[in-house]
Amino acid sequence: MHSISDFIQRNPKLKQFVHWLIVPKERPRPRLWVTWFVNPFLHARHSASVVRKRTRMDLFPFNDFSLGANSTIEDFCTINNGVGSVIIGKNTLVGMGNVVIGPVKIGNHVIIAQNVVISGLNHEYEDIHLPISLQPVRTKLISIEDECWVGANAVITAGITIGKHSVVAGGAVVTKDVPPYSVVAGNPAKIIKKLNVESQLWEKC
Repeated sequence: MHSISDFIQRNPKLKQFVHWLIVPKERPRPRLWVTWFVNPFLHARHSASVVRKRTRMDLFPFNDFSLGANSTIEDFCTINNGVGSVIIGKNTLVGMGNVVIGPVKIGNHVIIAQNVVISGLNHEYEDIHLPISLQPVRTKLISIEDECWVGANAVITAGITIGKHSVVAGGAVVTKDVPPYSVVAGNPAKIIKKLNVESQLWEKC
């Protein structure tokens, strides 16, 4: 598989043709034949996982997608691995209306509430002579570690790591890494509580 991929990457015209076969022009969604006949054999979705019927799964064969055991992606979500892999662990809930754009790695026993945006993608804008929609994109991995809880309407920006057993309050906009065992809130999000390792109590900051 890697040798075929490398061969395609080395041939610009072939790469362009293969991309056209997979993605309709100006529409960042895979063609139906890819969804029906390719993705089920390439992506690792556990038999004990659930993806609700009203979820938009924009999955492409050139990046990874996996969903662990007993994890659920609720209705009205959009999951897109077009510019980076989306890896979701076990016993994790992706709540209604979430947008997850790779590269994103979500751990085990994570709760993501409703209408959360988690995007590892940013559009470049620096060239003032070119519309932003025509400029390249850049990506940075978002990592949400085990046992985290992300509240409703939060935004997690590209390149962020949320440490183990941390809480992101509803409506927070996370622009900096969150240490393990912390609670963050606000726009931009700031730490409002941390676990005292010695006393094992949560303390206000």
